Amino acid sequence: MRILVVGKGGREHALVKALAESPSQPELFCFPGSDAIFETAKSVEADGLESLVAWMTANSIDLCVAGEESYLVKGDGLANLCEKNNIPCWGPPKESAQLEASKEFAKDFLVRNHIPTPRATATENLAEALAAISGKFPTVLKFDGLAAGKGVAVCVDESSSLDFLNEVFTHRRFGPGRVLVEQCLTGPEVSIFAAIVDDQYLIFTPARDYKRANDGDLGSNTGGMGAVASRRLISPEMLDQIEKEIVRPTVSGLRSEGLAYRGFLYFGIMLTPTGPQVIEYNCRFGDPECQAVMPLLAGDLAEFCFAGAKGDLRNDLIQFSDGWSVCVILASAGYPETSRNGDKISGLEKIHGARIYHSGTRRSATGEWETNGGRVLAVVAGGPTRAEAVIHAHEAADSISFEGLQRRRDIGILNF
Repeated sequence: MRILVVGKGGREHALVKALAESPSQPELFCFPGSDAIFETAKSVEADGLESLVAWMTANSIDLCVAGEESYLVKGDGLANLCEKNNIPCWGPPKESAQLEASKEFAKDFLVRNHIPTPRATATENLAEALAAISGKFPTVLKFDGLAAGKGVAVCVDESSSLDFLNEVFTHRRFGPGRVLVEQCLTGPEVSIFAAIVDDQYLIFTPARDYKRANDGDLGSNTGGMGAVASRRLISPEMLDQIEKEIVRPTVSGLRSEGLAYRGFLYFGIMLTPTGPQVIEYNCRFGDPECQAVMPLLAGDLAEFCFAGAKGDLRNDLIQFSDGWSVCVILASAGYPETSRNGDKISGLEKIHGARIYHSGTRRSATGEWETNGGRVLAVVAGGPTRAEAVIHAHEAADSISFEGLQRRRDIGILNF
């Protein structure tokens, strides 16, 4: 089997590694990829979606796996173009990917299908947003479109809300778009992932990510500074409730509204005192949750995704460990506001018993690894207990260094 993975970050590195470990031993390709990914998968010569799909057709690709969300909604949509060219794609068409591409679309879908979610008001400009906030804090502000995980702000006062709203409406940091003013919920968050094939689904190992830049869950919002994953992260009773009230109605809603779906769907859920509520959908695996979840998966992921893309959900092809996995992100100087590139990375050769996924690295002219992005590396380790996984992951992370390294030391320890 010949598989192409679309994306270039740590999530895609984890997916490529998991696919490579499949007993079916697929031949792997990646676009646009990275130096680290190309140690496992072959590179592809393409300059956009149209040429990428033409390359897949010319090179007899059996399966396309969508990793990065932007390609699902860019142009005509990755999955849509694959379908036109009879290439099975593990990822939803552009119409369904609006669940992630538009916060407003997702909110309307949730409300229509009676899925628990916080109240929200869509606003066109600064004045409308301030009127919707009406001095009530804390409040959650969400840019309507894609923003690389940085388009959400939990604002505790007028100053912080004005800072975010000016970024969106005045400086256009994320491009044109509306802002949802949303009710702020309380409670721990959990990331639930489901593989969806038409009207069927399989729930993967739950995870929890750490969004804030600093220990104690303080500092700026980021794309994720780490994650913890386990089947024991939440109780079986809570997972049953989430399946009954959120996952199942979502799948039913997609079918009833004619939104085709074959691929991963991420449910960002807040466990409030009154029950679980959806705060967001992502139409792919999370990052860095994917890096934490993949080491807990066994079986043949390649055959599982291939069968799913063709309409057959084969639950028998994969299994999930009952252990724990902890992912620690090492970020570059200046992240998340900026990122510094070109800092030499040391200590990778010292890592044993842990996995390293490259998010933002490159080979230097002399062949050494150096930083090339905000989130640089994901250090992942597991264990039969949460405490053991925490120790192994942080000990491995201690071995790696580069100038300006940023890291949270409470990943897997802070419980929220």
